[in-house]
Amino acid sequence: MNILTVTTLYPNALQHRHGIFIENRMRHLMALHPNINLKVVAPVPYFPFKHKVFGDYAKYADVPLKEERFGIEIYHPRYLVIPKLGMHLAPYLLYRCLKKCLKSVVDQGYNFDLIDAHYFYPDGVAATKLANELKKPITVTARGSDITMIPQFPIARKRIKHALQRVSAGIGVCQALVDEMKVLQPNHKPLHTIRNGVDLELFNNKACRKSLREKLNFTDFTLLMVGNLVELKGHALVIKALKQLPNTQLVIVGEGELMQNLQSLAKDEGVSEKVTFVGGLQQDQLPNYYAAADCLLLASSREGWANVLLESMACGTPVVATHVWGTPEVVNSIEAGVLIKERTAKAIAQGVKELLINYPNRKKTRLYAEKFSWQKTTEALMSLFIEITDKKINNI
Repeated sequence: MNILTVTTLYPNALQHRHGIFIENRMRHLMALHPNINLKVVAPVPYFPFKHKVFGDYAKYADVPLKEERFGIEIYHPRYLVIPKLGMHLAPYLLYRCLKKCLKSVVDQGYNFDLIDAHYFYPDGVAATKLANELKKPITVTARGSDITMIPQFPIARKRIKHALQRVSAGIGVCQALVDEMKVLQPNHKPLHTIRNGVDLELFNNKACRKSLREKLNFTDFTLLMVGNLVELKGHALVIKALKQLPNTQLVIVGEGELMQNLQSLAKDEGVSEKVTFVGGLQQDQLPNYYAAADCLLLASSREGWANVLLESMACGTPVVATHVWGTPEVVNSIEAGVLIKERTAKAIAQGVKELLINYPNRKKTRLYAEKFSWQKTTEALMSLFIEITDKKINNI
């Protein structure tokens, strides 16, 4: 089977963790089903200048037009992003970019059987339009804010509803997203819940925690946060909660626009000596931090399926997380950790104290994570791909 994955959320030579959850899904699918051929079209915004003065935008200019990661061929065509008008024009501009790139891919001899798209807006809307024109089956996977937030805008909502009627099948990475898609478009095509898995070999509890903690200078009860430094992740709330948590330190892994603001906040709150900003890390560097920490904290305002939760649990470390969207589907036992109902500094501090009172056995936390291997996910995906491609063949 020849699959063409289409998404703007995919790692590249300059952004190693950008959309890594999609890359992980495709890597495990290929590993368990070696008969699959896969190519990826991952457009990036057009930006003409590479100088570092332009910050993150300069990275787009340096992304190669074509590269290979883990044996997967990836194309990075450019599409125009227009400030202020981007929300409305993005699906059309992305569609034009994809149409030209897909023609080139086919001309080079890759006749794909289906399009596997990710994120409903603008990616899924553009890819569905193109797939319908090419008479190719298509799946679109909802990842989070594409269903939880973007439909608040009327034009985007209308286009997402239109796509839900025209995909071969829709996928949600958690049941909460599937339920919302059903509300959004009652006349939807078949919808499936296919969650992300966790790499149980990479993320494990085999290392000596004492040695790891000494190496990383983890001395007090250690809270870990892993994710982009953006408002929705709630780093500011956790920093404020530290004042209510004696003998506790916070380690923040990630990069983003709020770095300086968060550093200033820690100083203003009088907890700067308790907060360590590590910066961005490669995927293979994360297991040591997960395993050495005492608790992973996720204070997000919205999440589809937060991979960091299972990564931490697979390393034996329980979590404290906000009760949003797909998170209750991940954290649903005392071995997993604690869910907090309110997204406030007070509630976060209380959640950590609750975890401390009933701290789970770390081996049982690992066993809980083992229920979420990639194998079930890839089998469900493969079954769906075969179903919709067979249906297409039978209808010809």
